[in-house]
Amino acid sequence: MTRKRRSGSHPITRRRLLKSAAAGAGVAVGSGMVKGFPTVWAQNLKNIKLIQVGGSYSAIIDIARQATKDLGFQVEMQTADHDALMNRLVNEPKTMDIADIEFFAQYYVVGRNIIQPIPLSKYKWWDKTVPIFTKGEYPDGRKVSTQGTLPYKVQYLESRDAKTFAKHPTDLLSGIPTVFNADTLGMRPDLIKRPIEHWKELLNPEFKGKTALVAVPSIGIMDAAMAIESRGDIKYGDKGNMTRPEIDKTIALLIAAKKAGQFRAFWSTFDESVNLMASGEVVLQSMWSPAVTAVRSRGIPCYYVPLKEGYRGWGSNIAPMAHLSGLKLDAAFEYLNWYNSGWQGAFIARQGYYSSVPSNAKKFLAPYEWAYWYEGKPATQDIKDPYGHIMEKAGRTRDGGSFWQRMGNIACWNTIMDEDRYMVRKWNEFISA
Repeated sequence: MTRKRRSGSHPITRRRLLKSAAAGAGVAVGSGMVKGFPTVWAQNLKNIKLIQVGGSYSAIIDIARQATKDLGFQVEMQTADHDALMNRLVNEPKTMDIADIEFFAQYYVVGRNIIQPIPLSKYKWWDKTVPIFTKGEYPDGRKVSTQGTLPYKVQYLESRDAKTFAKHPTDLLSGIPTVFNADTLGMRPDLIKRPIEHWKELLNPEFKGKTALVAVPSIGIMDAAMAIESRGDIKYGDKGNMTRPEIDKTIALLIAAKKAGQFRAFWSTFDESVNLMASGEVVLQSMWSPAVTAVRSRGIPCYYVPLKEGYRGWGSNIAPMAHLSGLKLDAAFEYLNWYNSGWQGAFIARQGYYSSVPSNAKKFLAPYEWAYWYEGKPATQDIKDPYGHIMEKAGRTRDGGSFWQRMGNIACWNTIMDEDRYMVRKWNEFISA
């Protein structure tokens, strides 16, 4: 694929001016160093505000503050849960400037003139982006699991008004890959006292009343399907796109397990998952990586299990809204490039998440941090979260090992099914049973 590059023959371009203005718009304008139209451009830059709306795991105020400091215009973060975000994205798109969504949410917006496609010529980190996103492959050429919404499936567009996604790389991106991870089950090794190696243990009567599932239907049913398939009850064609008969059988098995008292809870928030595990009410459950380390930070044993069937992958992307134009659109493209330039990648690494441009994140991590989070090596110093709190003691290794040990074993991806409405209705029957 050939990347289009901006010609270097022009002495002043909007992009160059944005960079210089971001570094010191007040000096440039006040000193009169920039004349005519560019002066107006620079003066107006400080009045730009971009509103990014996304999940609490990625739309973080500290990232907005650093972007504002580095770029010279204001970035504001607003958070919303999945349903609220989708509703706002579709029905009130002009109330935000940057959409921060999981990859499968692209199915809601493509072809609706909600999000603006991103020309590769406007984004400078594509050559350094993890090939999971650019090619749907691992570095060794192996294909990544296509069960669920592999980000590559929805990464490229044929044209600005395309109604579907391109099946091969093009010069238009649906969004810029940002935060992603490999999810599995969290466990209390001090209470279970034996190895946990398979997803089916989530349904093992040995842990009756001591397991929990995430309550988000599109994620909870994927974890349940991993357990059900592991136990041998169903062999799914695609766990991320179940047929109605597969959904019916899955929900019937879950209802039977619930009525037998298998589940202690169905959690909706990060804090709920942490408290369930920390209290010992639950010993095995759906969990997110930072929640596991949050439990450990309390001095309570908790382990994120590298199960033999593999991980459930997920990833997010950001994109400018369709209503942006002129200077505000230029600022948005500048922000997209800043976002993956390294600072944000290091910040989210300290929560246990990965950056789509790891080489940039590495520049903002201490060598011992990079070795722990990405290389799977024992920590030579205490590992701290983005706010300076100790997450791991020196000597520990990351659960599941290195970046490619974890991301190289993805079994399925978070997704939106063709039968999503039917699935959600059946899931709610399970929750209320």
